[in-house]
Amino acid sequence: MTIGAVVLAAGAGQRFGGGKLTALWRGQPLIVWAAQTALASCEGPVVTVLGTFAPEVAAVLPSDVRLSTLIAEDHALGMAHSLKAGLSALPEGLDGVFVFLGDMPRVPASLAAVLIAALAGGALAAAPVCDGQRGHPVLIAAGLLPQLLALTGDRGAGALLSGLGDDLALIETGDRGVLFDVDTRADLVDSGAA
Repeated sequence: MTIGAVVLAAGAGQRFGGGKLTALWRGQPLIVWAAQTALASCEGPVVTVLGTFAPEVAAVLPSDVRLSTLIAEDHALGMAHSLKAGLSALPEGLDGVFVFLGDMPRVPASLAAVLIAALAGGALAAAPVCDGQRGHPVLIAAGLLPQLLALTGDRGAGALLSGLGDDLALIETGDRGVLFDVDTRADLVDSGAA
């Protein structure tokens, strides 16, 4: 399967006090962890969607021929607008797209193969579940892209995924990295315990 990825990195990080995605977590800027995991999770193109602090975030991203950036001009209208910008920038012909969040540095790349296998098996989307909570990344089949491109507001694909029923493959994992995100500066001292 040909899989691409979108990394959402357009937010202002207001609860963090600004500059969240360039803050260091375990020695690297926060966004670098998400971008590297996205690159390791698929063989297709990876689009990082920028908005607030775009120049600063772009400056710390890893250099990779598969990694591109774009600025979502309407990112302030909500996550759906950033997601749509990223999806629109991907080439046609992909079988599916991973959606990563730029403030989630502990997502295990090892989950990618299992999520891709679920899509290959007929699921319309696949996501990890830990302790009863759906986590990230989410892998979405190309057939759902028109519905994603119709989203608006500050919600991502959550409502769409919830409505898929058995067409959403939920992959159990004990790795809490699928749930861990950085919201405040206190989160930067995460112990890393699984």
